Amino acid sequence: MYWAWSVAESELAEALPRRWAHSQGVAARAEGLAELLGEQAALLRSAAVLHDVGYAPRLAVTGFHPLDGARFLRDQHTADDRLTRLVANHSFALLEAEERGLRETLEDEFPLLKDQLLVDALVYCDMTTTPGGEPTTAGERVAEIVGRYGADSIVGRFIRRAEPEIVAAVGRIEKGLAAVQPR
Repeated sequence: MYWAWSVAESELAEALPRRWAHSQGVAARAEGLAELLGEQAALLRSAAVLHDVGYAPRLAVTGFHPLDGARFLRDQHTADDRLTRLVANHSFALLEAEERGLRETLEDEFPLLKDQLLVDALVYCDMTTTPGGEPTTAGERVAEIVGRYGADSIVGRFIRRAEPEIVAAVGRIEKGLAAVQPR
């Protein structure tokens, strides 16, 4: 986790402090899922802090941050395949890739992980964290994204298409948390 934190901080903290605040918040959410994730908790924490590293201006080759970030992690840091695939596909990125004409590229380079719990956990962490790093609901987060980018933008269209899947993934994690952390 230290390596992941260091990489994310070096790429985002100065260039994009608000994105860095979000990434730190997403990583904090991941900490809360350790009991649910068990042995995969460290992988989730690393993916959480690195999920938006592709926004760093020096890494923005395609302008599609999941792909740019995953390529950077793979090519510059020889990161674990599961980590790069989580970063590449976080929060239903395939739907946005489709909007951008990059779906085939993303699928070919970074196939989706078959581990539903891990995939859902990263969606939960990302989509229940505000841009400033505070906890929020999935519905509020989707509304914030649409408001920030505009309903007719690529991101606005993508996030509205992904919303049912986002809500379902967050719901599955919340159900899992309730089972391991009874009130």
